[in-house]
Formats: sequence, C-alpha cells, structure tokens
Amino acid sequence: MAAPFHLTDANAYYLGNDWTQNVTGSRRRVTQHDIARMTGVSQATVSLVLNGRDDGNVRIAPETRERVLHAIRTTGYVADPVARRLAARHNRILGVFTYEPVFPTGTGDFYHPFLVGIEECAERLGCDLLLLTSAPVSGGRRRIFHDDNRLRLADGCVLLGRSLDHDELTRLVTEGQPFVSVGRRDNAGGPVPYVGADYPTATATVVRRALAAGHTALAYLGQGAGPESHADRMRGFRTALDEAGHTPRHLPTTDRSPAELLDALLAAGVTAAVVEEYADGVAIAQLARERGLDVPGDLSILALGDPTRPASTDIDFTGFRIPRREMGWQAVEVLTGLLEADPDTVPQRLVPCQPVDGATLAPPKVTP
Repeated sequence: MAAPFHLTDANAYYLGNDWTQNVTGSRRRVTQHDIARMTGVSQATVSLVLNGRDDGNVRIAPETRERVLHAIRTTGYVADPVARRLAARHNRILGVFTYEPVFPTGTGDFYHPFLVGIEECAERLGCDLLLLTSAPVSGGRRRIFHDDNRLRLADGCVLLGRSLDHDELTRLVTEGQPFVSVGRRDNAGGPVPYVGADYPTATATVVRRALAAGHTALAYLGQGAGPESHADRMRGFRTALDEAGHTPRHLPTTDRSPAELLDALLAAGVTAAVVEEYADGVAIAQLARERGLDVPGDLSILALGDPTRPASTDIDFTGFRIPRREMGWQAVEVLTGLLEADPDTVPQRLVPCQPVDGATLAPPKVTP
C-alpha cells in the first residue's frame, strides 16, 4: 500500500477549498493534474475514478481509488463541468417542451405536478432542465421545429401537451431524436416513447363501480376521440359496458352548453354521467342543483381525471386522479435510460390512476 500523502507536504503546496496556494502566495484551482501528483497516479486514473469506472483493461485497486477520493474530498476539488460533460458525451441537460403554456393561472395547476416530478427526478439524477420557450406559435400551437430551434442544446427532451403534433412526432422518431412524451401517443413513423396514464383501466373501473351500484343507463360526455387521452377513456367506457351487455351512449360536448347537455341526459333517462372533462362535470352538477335535482340522488356524475381548465367547486367527485407527478418523474427515467442505451429501459409505460371514492355516485332511484 502506498504511503499516505500529506497536504502540507510537497514542494510548498497547500490545498484546500478547491484552490492551491504555492509559496509565492498566488492562488489557482486544483486540477486533475494536481490530484494525480499528490496521489502518485496518472491523470487518466484520476479521471476514471471521478467518472466511477475502470478503463476496461486495467482495474483500479480499491486502495488507489480511495486514495484519489480522499484527495478529492480533502482539497474540495470540483471537476471542470465542461470536461466532465465531454467525457460522458452528454451535457446532462434535459429539455422540456410544452405545446401549451404551463404557467398561466388557468392551466398552471394542471401542469404543475408534471413539472414537479420532472424536476425532482432530474435533480436526483444530477441533470439540469432547459425549458424550451422560444418556439413560435402557428395556428394557435407551438412548434418544436423552426429556424432557430434549440432542441439540440439538450441531450433529449420531455414533451408535454394534451395533443402533440403528429408530423413533429414523426420527424422526431425518424431522425432518432431522444425524447419522451408525457402521455400515451400512437405510432408516428414508429413507436413513440411515452409515459402515460392508464386511462382505459381507470375508466373501466369507474364504470364497473356504477354498474355495481345498479346503473344501467350510463352516458359518456366528451369528445371520446382526437387526443389519445380522450380515445383511451372512451375505450375503457365501451369495454366495461360491452362486457356487462349494456349499450354505450356517447354525448359529445363540443358546442353544447351545460343546459343542453343536462337536458339531453334527462331526456335519455341517463342516471350516471361519465364526464371526460372535470369542468363539464362541475357545470352540470351546479346546474342540476339549481334546478332542484339531487347529485347523486337524481343523477350520478363520475369524473375521469383532474381539472384541465378552471373549475372551482366544493363537490367531491367520484372517479380517479391522474398520476401527474409520477408520470413526470418516470418520463425523466425513461429519457435518461434511452440516452444511456440501457437495455432494461421500457420506452412505453402506463402508470395506474388513483381511484377516488368521492360523493357523487349513488344507486339510481327506483321508478314507481
């Protein structure tokens, strides 16, 4: 075992607080070369220890590794971040691109948990985040690809948005750009890496609860198509009703007022409304109460997720919560796994939603 080194040793070197001071009193940063001289190893060995690996042919002895680490700890050496990034061939910067604004009051609450999960996982992995905000708006939507896009400043990108541009997804897949979508996405020139919510299972579970409570006249309120998150909810709705031998009813909400929707529900004899958008459930419940109807006594209302637009209410809806924080966290995990070519990385994940008992589901009234 090599003799221990001494910081007060050495041709008048004093090392501490990430600086060296020679006998003339001048100061400079500690370098890998300094650590190598102090510990009697090569600079290449210091670099390998800093990056936590051997060179494949020469194994670094445990006592040598510890001697280098002790010098690093004692001197307060901090590796040059540029050199470390070049050595790893990655910037350790992850981009975040959002198709919709995430900070305005109206939508900030919905996106905030996603961003919290992304930030927490990036911090744990020692990565920085780059929020890509320079994208121009075309047709009311942001665009990833434009003349001055800075996508390549980041090692890879996390995409956020209720609906992503299919042409841009196709280009990302075709060009082999590392990215992960928060939310399940259909193929776009190939499989799209994503971390999504398991809406089909969660929605089917909500419908089965209503069936178990005695409801047979259920209606789905919402688009039920378009964005994958809407199509997935509709799929779960239809699956549960088909299994039970009941006819699925779909009531589109586009260009229809809450009054028109409520009138249509009552006219069809619906006893349980399954709402795609939380805010639609709030509007219908409030209007039903204004008309003297009881929720859930006269009409049960089941919410398929969290508010995506302002919806102030004290109603505790039965339904489920979207695992937004967990989805953000796992999106970063998937992205870094893709960047590191980790064979164990599953590039497409569905995260279970959280059931909410709520207070808006009750057995239907028995008609005399």
